[in-house]
Amino acid sequence: MIDTLVISAQNGRLAFKRAWIITRREVRDTIRDWRLMVPIGLLTLVFPALMQFVAILAQDWVRRWGAELIGERMIPFLLMIVGFFPISFSLVIALETFVGEKERYSLEPLLATPLTNEELYWGKTMAAMIPPVLASYLGLTVYLIGLYIGLRWLPDPELLALIVLLTTAEALVMVSGAVVISSQTTSVRAANILASFIIIPMTLLVQAESFMMFWGNYAALWWILAALLVVDAVLVRMGMRIFNREELLGREIDELNLGKAWRYFWRFLREPPPGTTARQKRFLPRVYAHDLPVLLRRHLVPIAVVTLMQIVAFIIGWRYALQYPLPEGLVALDVPEDAFAQIPDIGFLPSLNPWAIMTHNLRVLALEAILGLFTFGAAAIALLMVPIAIIGILAGEAPFIGASPWLLLATFILPHGIVELPAAIIATAMALRLGASIISPPPGMSLSQGVLLALADWVKVMVFLVLPMLTIAGMLEVWLTPWIVVNVW
Repeated sequence: MIDTLVISAQNGRLAFKRAWIITRREVRDTIRDWRLMVPIGLLTLVFPALMQFVAILAQDWVRRWGAELIGERMIPFLLMIVGFFPISFSLVIALETFVGEKERYSLEPLLATPLTNEELYWGKTMAAMIPPVLASYLGLTVYLIGLYIGLRWLPDPELLALIVLLTTAEALVMVSGAVVISSQTTSVRAANILASFIIIPMTLLVQAESFMMFWGNYAALWWILAALLVVDAVLVRMGMRIFNREELLGREIDELNLGKAWRYFWRFLREPPPGTTARQKRFLPRVYAHDLPVLLRRHLVPIAVVTLMQIVAFIIGWRYALQYPLPEGLVALDVPEDAFAQIPDIGFLPSLNPWAIMTHNLRVLALEAILGLFTFGAAAIALLMVPIAIIGILAGEAPFIGASPWLLLATFILPHGIVELPAAIIATAMALRLGASIISPPPGMSLSQGVLLALADWVKVMVFLVLPMLTIAGMLEVWLTPWIVVNVW
């Protein structure tokens, strides 16, 4: 066991040394390029001085009106902006890592070296990240020195550590995402267009961080840092998994072949899951006897993850209700017999008929899949957690309105939820797998083939399993649940 660990450590050091060769080469080339170094130098030295001047003016101006708190909150906000601007150049450098060298015909000799795909990928990633991050640290130092000289202001150590860690994590997110784009495109122009999918979310994130900075809610920023680290790990894994030097050299032009994509999708949809054979020849009997059981078994882990997250959401809702109880007597559970017939039409909620409820639930689950595809499945889980957390709040508030939480759940939720909730969990698990297919395509398949396979599996499960379950749940919610509620309450 010890010998195995020693060998693994030696192999890791050797791989790092090889990757560092690429990093040193790339960093040296970046430093020699004045078109990159001049803007980075300006953002490192001139921009912090400008922000220091703005901070001093802001302090003087708000002091006249007795709003010193705004001036105090503006200083750490500007500190965060000073750290972010230099790392924005990491996106430019990272986009050039593979596709830029391919256009300059300098990539083939590099790919012909004995370096592994992982060593090459890590070397390029570190090279794109190191210069902007060091420039960001230098900019923060210049800004802090200027603030201390001009205002005698020093940041709280926790705040300074938070900003430095956020800056580093944001740089890694942009670099890892840009390297993935650079390795999957064939021209710098296409890479720059796709880079908007990185810079726009990061800009929105910085705006959200600015709001929290002005609000003084630094605890929420630690959660954002944790989320960024998760995204970093996901993007790095994605890049390592889909990077292939042979495909990078063989790809000549970005081509959107809809006909070929449709043929792959149709084949995945009408054939049994890859790696299996079915006795049934006809499509529909085979789907219910073979395909659906196989797909459910293969997705036991996503189903377990989604189920666990819903339990967490229910507990969070219950604890929230205990923390903020309703005033006693505010809600009465004496339900008249015609209560459900008098429910008004609320725009965003379905009317009380089976078709409307079924189509509403189906639209929500389809939206989960679409958002999950762009968020690696995270948004799919989050959307389902919202109603489950609301159910937890209702159950937690039940004792404060004189009711049993378990009786409340058994009458208002269980009659239709016993069918609807498993359907929603299965659909969300399939959406989670659809989003994860971008990170981890099946072995032997390209990224597009993996996504098309996951999409075909999602359609098959939704049409032949989830849709019938939602139809039954809609009927139960309209015809059974109201009858039980009226008779019990």
